[in-house]
Amino acid sequence: MVTKKLKGLGRGLEALLGPKVNESAGADNANSSATSPGLSATLQLTDLVAGQYQPRTRMDEGALYELAESIKAQGIMQPILVRRLNSGANDGKYEIIA
Repeated sequence: MVTKKLKGLGRGLEALLGPKVNESAGADNANSSATSPGLSATLQLTDLVAGQYQPRTRMDEGALYELAESIKAQGIMQPILVRRLNSGANDGKYEIIA
């Protein structure tokens, strides 16, 4: 009887996601993320601007408040995708993509 070798299981999350990134390293890489796509970085809220293709132009205040309270209590469970803006009034800021 031939047993199949499991691929990906039993090797931990690092085998699937890559090496663990230190929090301080992510903060240090915030400025270099424009030249190195794919890096995880911690950004200030003041550096973010709404995406120009965001279909939601009107937000329900109750749902938005509920979301804000959830983020305060639990944090953001999934990172967001941004791109650096390099022209105009938003030069050096990041546009929220997803």
